[in-house]
Amino acid sequence: MTYAKAGVDVSQVRKSHEALARRLESTFKTRKGKVGYPVFPIGHYAGLVDLNDGRVLSLHTDSVGTKIIVAQMMRKYDTIGIDCVAMCANDLICTGAEPISFLDYLAMAKHDRHIVEEIAVGLVEGAKQAGMAIVGGETAVVPDLLSNDAGLDLVGMAAGIGREEDLMLGDEIRKGDALVGIASSGIHSNGLTLARKILLREYKLRENVQKLGRSVGQELLEPTRIYVKPVLEATRKLEVHGLAHITGGAFAKLDRIMGRTRQGANIDRLPSTPGIFRIIQKKGRISDREMYRTFNMGVGFVLVCPQRTEDAVIRLFTRHGHNAFRLGQVEKERGIRVNNRVVN
Repeated sequence: MTYAKAGVDVSQVRKSHEALARRLESTFKTRKGKVGYPVFPIGHYAGLVDLNDGRVLSLHTDSVGTKIIVAQMMRKYDTIGIDCVAMCANDLICTGAEPISFLDYLAMAKHDRHIVEEIAVGLVEGAKQAGMAIVGGETAVVPDLLSNDAGLDLVGMAAGIGREEDLMLGDEIRKGDALVGIASSGIHSNGLTLARKILLREYKLRENVQKLGRSVGQELLEPTRIYVKPVLEATRKLEVHGLAHITGGAFAKLDRIMGRTRQGANIDRLPSTPGIFRIIQKKGRISDREMYRTFNMGVGFVLVCPQRTEDAVIRLFTRHGHNAFRLGQVEKERGIRVNNRVVN
């Protein structure tokens, strides 16, 4: 089984993104000489626009994806709001910006006040963890757009702010820099299309799985970890050269920051693989390469820093209650390698 066979061809999606970005960048000239002129091409973790006062506004939008299907099947909606905030906030901080504001868009085939209130619980909790204010949003009832009465979609849009001189775009990454990984809380919000097809073929959603210590549904709904506070502290107190949120595309995402200086990454010290990923790989007979380019494999975030800073970064995240560890190093040769396998 592969992600493409499950319905998501990452390579084709990437090509579409590149073509779309070239077309969208033609709009940049509408703000030339004005507040809001883009200061970086489309393709990083967030869009960056100049505020003409030495500060930059960082903007990002993302969704919960098909994790919302698991919430529907479990009839449990009070955590997916955390995922929605996390997918936006964790990407914003990869630019060095501080997340400040959030908006949500909830589409429903049929209005259900109970579901709306449960989703709001998660949104509020996620915003508190990320230090953001939820300043508005939109709830749309669109029965003709969604396929059934239980149909839902949840999307977030977030804004962050930072000084132009503090932007973290990857241009300071150097050969020999250390890669420090921060543990995920599980599958997070990516690869669920593939995970569901494999797991629900083998298990009932509420069936307790001994290797997980809980049901498949509970495991898949574990909220995405939010890394905002320790990452901001690390960038303000320590020397950090790059930041990467490990989401769709998994470790291949590192090329977003490595590509700035045409370097690569060698990940050769991965921690023990969490049970959920071992089960998915075994039951789906998935290759190592496919796993490393689809799932976070227990690593939700990566910081790139000089080797002399590595221990201090690990200690900082440990104080915040995160498990941090050395993953590998930056190399001159292009490409992202995990255990000697190119994944991008």
